[in-house]
Amino acid sequence: MKKILFIIGSLRKESFNKQLALETEKMIGSQAEVTYLNYSDVPLINQDIEFPEPEAVGRLRATVKEADGIWVFTPEYNFSYPGHVKNLFDWLSRPLVAGDYETPTVINGKKIALTGAGGKMATAKCREKLTELLTLLKADVMEQQTGIVLNLEAWTEGRMILTEEQIASLKAQAEAFLKFIG
Repeated sequence: MKKILFIIGSLRKESFNKQLALETEKMIGSQAEVTYLNYSDVPLINQDIEFPEPEAVGRLRATVKEADGIWVFTPEYNFSYPGHVKNLFDWLSRPLVAGDYETPTVINGKKIALTGAGGKMATAKCREKLTELLTLLKADVMEQQTGIVLNLEAWTEGRMILTEEQIASLKAQAEAFLKFIG
């Protein structure tokens, strides 16, 4: 069975992107094994602590390596991705052995889907910049992406309500990603 690793780009407990990931997990059902990455203990990237790798970074790399695909659900912060998401991918882009810049990193060639829930731009700038970053890191980013404009109740009451069109878009992306990861 294929393994999909979900990365939530918001650290907030009741994050809209976490809610979106939970909905997507239901859509995937038994077609793949879905796990969620806990990266709250990954330190800020710092070459002074890179080797030997911190325990949290080793766990991060092992988890990513085991996944057949990664699905990132992230909000947009100031027309880009959150800093902790950048930090995560910075660690994944670094060599596994000191001075070895020839061996592929764990993110190299990894199949990735991008989805985001946010304001009126539906995380378009975030997904654009994340696609640019991940492509630079030699990941294989799926073209089909889903951006969700959050409803008024999400902002005023904390309740995300998806429209039928949004549900259909997310379902189509889930089906496409399952094919994409083979």
